[in-house]
Amino acid sequence: MRFGILGALRVIDGGREIAITAGRDRVVLAMLLLHPGEIVGADDLIDAVWDEAPPATARGQLQTCVSRLRRMLPAGVILTDPAGYGIRLDDDDLDAVVFTRLVGQARRVAEAETARKSLREALALWRGPALVGLDSRAVRQRAAVLDERYAVAVEDWADLELGGGDDRNLVAELTGLVERFPLRERLRAQLMLSLERAGRQAEALAEFRRARDLLQMELGVDPGPALREAHRRILAAEDTPSAAPSPPRCLPRTVADFTGRDDAVARLLAAAGAGAAHGPTVLMIDGMAGSGKTTLALHVANRLGDGYPDAHLFLDLQGHSENEPLEPGAALLILLRQLGVEADRIPAGTQERSALWRTELSGRRALVVFDNAASSVQVGRLLPNSAGSLSLITSRRRLVGLDSVRLESLPVLGVSEALVLLEKIAGGRVAAEPNAALEVVHRCGRLPLAIRLAGSRLVHRPRWRVADLVRRLGESALPELAAEDRTVASAFTLSYAQLPEREQRVFRLLGLHPGERFEPLAVAALTGLPLDDTRDALDGLVDVNLIEEPEPELYRLHDLLRQYAAALAGELPAGERAAVVAGLLDFHLHAIAAWTPRQRREHLDRDLRLGRPDRPDLLAALDDPGRHLERERPYLPAFVDAALAIDRPDFAWRLPRAAWRYLYTRGYHTEIQLLLAHGLETARNIGDQAAVATVANYLASCALRLGRHAEVRALLEEAIRIRRALGDDRGMSTLLLNLAGLHASEGRNAEMLETLEALATHQAVSRIARDDLMNVALRLEHCGIAHARLGRLPQALRCFRLRLQLAIEMKETAGLAYSFLNIAGVKRRQGADVGTTSRMLRVALRLNRAAEHAIGESESLAELALLELAEGRPAAALELLGQAIVIAERVRHQRLKSLFCSYRGEVLLASGEFAQARVSCDEAIHLVANRYPYEWAVALTGSGAVDLAAGDPAAARRSWAQALALFTRMDAPERLDVERRLAALESGTD
Repeated sequence: MRFGILGALRVIDGGREIAITAGRDRVVLAMLLLHPGEIVGADDLIDAVWDEAPPATARGQLQTCVSRLRRMLPAGVILTDPAGYGIRLDDDDLDAVVFTRLVGQARRVAEAETARKSLREALALWRGPALVGLDSRAVRQRAAVLDERYAVAVEDWADLELGGGDDRNLVAELTGLVERFPLRERLRAQLMLSLERAGRQAEALAEFRRARDLLQMELGVDPGPALREAHRRILAAEDTPSAAPSPPRCLPRTVADFTGRDDAVARLLAAAGAGAAHGPTVLMIDGMAGSGKTTLALHVANRLGDGYPDAHLFLDLQGHSENEPLEPGAALLILLRQLGVEADRIPAGTQERSALWRTELSGRRALVVFDNAASSVQVGRLLPNSAGSLSLITSRRRLVGLDSVRLESLPVLGVSEALVLLEKIAGGRVAAEPNAALEVVHRCGRLPLAIRLAGSRLVHRPRWRVADLVRRLGESALPELAAEDRTVASAFTLSYAQLPEREQRVFRLLGLHPGERFEPLAVAALTGLPLDDTRDALDGLVDVNLIEEPEPELYRLHDLLRQYAAALAGELPAGERAAVVAGLLDFHLHAIAAWTPRQRREHLDRDLRLGRPDRPDLLAALDDPGRHLERERPYLPAFVDAALAIDRPDFAWRLPRAAWRYLYTRGYHTEIQLLLAHGLETARNIGDQAAVATVANYLASCALRLGRHAEVRALLEEAIRIRRALGDDRGMSTLLLNLAGLHASEGRNAEMLETLEALATHQAVSRIARDDLMNVALRLEHCGIAHARLGRLPQALRCFRLRLQLAIEMKETAGLAYSFLNIAGVKRRQGADVGTTSRMLRVALRLNRAAEHAIGESESLAELALLELAEGRPAAALELLGQAIVIAERVRHQRLKSLFCSYRGEVLLASGEFAQARVSCDEAIHLVANRYPYEWAVALTGSGAVDLAAGDPAAARRSWAQALALFTRMDAPERLDVERRLAALESGTD
């Protein structure tokens, strides 16, 4: 177990980070870690958590915090004492303890190199200010002590570096430290001396002036002796002859608030170390505009600088800038001059310059940062080939033409990294408003450049709260992310302007795509391009990091890039935008419809009035409609909104209708209800009565699954009125089927049969039976269910067998599965041969799985479980019921889940597991009480059996009496069993 407080609070167990998320828990753990080996009083912990304003329940809440920490940490780590709490740590468990030990070792040894090494190791433990992000006053007071020890250790280390003369990279490191600790005069004097040794006397003197002005402004004092002495030495050195020229150090200044990227830094450092022994090393960093490529490259370069003492060079290749990319000849001129080659020695020709460049580097251990590369060709001619060289390349483009390169592609920052960066820039306001800060980094898309610009707005507006910045960023943050001439939009523009015309058009039109992710087929429909050209264009946009490809052939835009693309698309004429979006929606409508089973397509095509698709070539290339539909499912509401935005309300109801069966069979009830409700409102607004009837019918199906019977009845009655007025016999047939389903759900089995008889008459009179076999088949299935519910098993069996014949005739897999399932269910109740029934159920299970019909699969499993129970195998029955319940939960089918829970309660009771049986029966009742009478009655019957087994006959009597009333009202044969149970109970024989 490892704990870290030298930076943000961190807990690592076996290489895995444990997230301590509750704010009070973090404060309590921080206080214990700030007092290693001590017992921290409860009062001190309470003060730390509530800052001397604790509630009356503070001690109890503190105990709760400690209990939570104990659950998350290994046993025995948190100690309890009558005086308070402590934490048990080994010597290396806490980074602050290790830091103190290393600093102490450095101060005890006489040998400077050993001391310097110990201090470097100690300082490397720090990841930022101690316990950054915790604003408890007590924590901050103790953390400030650690920060002070860090600053003193830095100064001791800098003295050793200056004393040993090994100060090649000291300027860059001290510059960042001075920015963090601007009032530490010793540190500022060390920076001045290192600047002077690097031959930068003017900058050293300027640093003194800055220090003097800051001290006078902040503290009203003059510089102390250390600063004045450093100033005097530098002035005196100006009058002495200059020493031999220092090796070139041309890397720009790095940012002092470099944040995150720990994994990327580690990989790059490791790659540099691995490649150093084998020849010239080339590291490549690519990423979208504003992702922090240059910052990372310079950070890594400074970390590696000691290994390349002979030259540190930097070259901006201007690959993505307002200027033309740097030509090789000009680039070589800059590099040679940085190496110190006199101008009159540099030849005019590019080839000759290249030869001189490689000659000058021969035998040198040099580090070169090639920033902002335009292409592999541009940078390839400049790469050093000497064995001791390291090249760091950054580019917005993936430079696939370079060989033997270690590539690091930068994503956006993680959430915690983004918050830390914002706090480093903007200060304490960020920690004071965590929710607003989280919203800022979200609207910045966690892009480093965007976060820096947002943070700078807070810095320069000290009266703003973070919430004020959130309001300014609004829904489209891009226009607000600007500081003087630096804007995120301008960074994107440079990338966009260099695209070929085709890629520009594709990127621009992606701003009109309603979903966050998109496939090539959808982009082809959006742009009108052939599919192969679309794939090429998308590959080109990935190569320049304007879009991402998180999965093969699945793409997305960063949030800010989506806003930028939308702004570009907004410049197109309205008619062109509408035509583009309509083409996309037409493709999605036909692609969704393509998933529907063949036997159901006639109904769907008739409902949708589906004509020929705009792009039949794209539909032909759609190899898996189900996978496509699942990928697009989260964006269906956005597609509906897009349809209304271009004044195409027909898509607003047709898309949900097309997706209904897929969503319904997979349990996406909330989604389909919202979509269909929106579609129904749209159909009513445009006065399309046929559409109103269609959508109302399928919205009723969803409401029925959710047990909203009154809503179902109202929707079906409205749809029936419309179909009757339109003279639509086929539509009436479908509605009568759904009305029969409502009766079944309400337990009104006799009325269900009456409705189905009326449907049979309607089908015969309107001659639907001749050419609409699906509706006839569904009527037979419903009739079989009604007869079975009423205990008329021979009639039910006849209906199910006729349904089976039609399924065979139509080659309908789902119909075959349900026919076998229903026939097997009747056979089981009739006491038929178990082997035959079991084989039939296993066929049904296999067919349901092949058809991806989850509901049928769960019912098949439950029927098999009842067979296993009848054969005296309760363990096998429980296993099958467990699988059935999991599926019912997944598709949110509460009726079936309740029924399966009742069956499970029966099995558990028979096995003597009374407590578990009670839980299962209670869950069954909870799922359906007062909504589904049949399933409720079944659950009550099981609950009564558990009550009796538990020795509570009065409770059993109440449950069975209620179940009997429900079964009697439904005229269900199960009433006979309940009557027998009650009679036995009264006679004392049950």
